[in-house]
Amino acid sequence: MKHDFIDRYSRLQSPVHDLDPRAKTLALFALIIACVLTPPGSWYSFCIYAGVVLIIAVASNVPMSYLLTRMLVVLPFVLAVAIFVPFMHPGGPTVDLGPVSVSREGLLVLWGVTIKALISVSCLILLSSTTHFNDLMHGLERMRVPRFFTVVSAFMYRYLFIIVDEAERMKRARDSRNFQGRWIWQAKVIGHMVASLFLRSQERAERVYQAMTARGFDGHFPRTVELRMRAADYFFMAVVIAIAAGGRVVAIWA
Repeated sequence: MKHDFIDRYSRLQSPVHDLDPRAKTLALFALIIACVLTPPGSWYSFCIYAGVVLIIAVASNVPMSYLLTRMLVVLPFVLAVAIFVPFMHPGGPTVDLGPVSVSREGLLVLWGVTIKALISVSCLILLSSTTHFNDLMHGLERMRVPRFFTVVSAFMYRYLFIIVDEAERMKRARDSRNFQGRWIWQAKVIGHMVASLFLRSQERAERVYQAMTARGFDGHFPRTVELRMRAADYFFMAVVIAIAAGGRVVAIWA
C-alpha cells in the first residue's frame, strides 16, 4: 500500500539537508514565533518572513509543487476557523460583501491569521522535508525535549502506517461483502470496525512493549553517528534568527 511520508524528501542532497536538525529546528521555530507575534498590518514583515521561507525552499531542492500542495491541504482548516474572525471585530469602516458587511479591521485580522498559518505551516513542512524523522527526534532529544515526547512520537510515526494498512484491509473485507453504508442502522458495522481496530492496536502495542523490554530497551534509541554542530549550522541559525528579529523590529517601527 502506498503511504505519503512526511519526510519523503529528507534524503535529497542540498545545503539545507546537511544542516544539523537542532539548527533547523531552532531557526525555523524562531521564525514562526516572530511571525505569530507580528501584527496583521505589518506587510513588510510578512514579506520578509515569506522571503526567508522561499529562499530555504529553493536551497533545499524540495519541489515547490509539494510545498504548495501541503499548504493547500491545511488552508481549508485554517479558513474554517478564521472565516468567523471578521464578524468578531465590529466597528470602523465596513466593507459590503453581498448581504453581509464586515469591518476592514476584521478583514485585516482574517488576513493576518491566514498568512501566519501559511508561513508557520511552510516552516514545519520544510523542517520535516529536509530532516529524516529519526534525526529530528534525536535532535529534539539532544535539545532536552522530554524523552517521553520523543519516544511516543517515534513509535506513533512508525506504527501509524501499519494501523492504516490494517484499516484498509478491514475496509476491503467489508466492501467485498457488499456493504452499503446508506442507512443509519448500518453505522453499527463502522462501530465494530473501529472497536476491532482499537483492540488490535492495543494488543500490538503490548506485544511490542514486552518484546522491547525483554531486549533491554531503556527508552533510548542507539545511534551509530552522533550529531555535531558545525560552523555552517551556527551561521544558518544566526542568520535566520537575525532576520526574524529584524522583521519584528520592522513591525514595531513601521
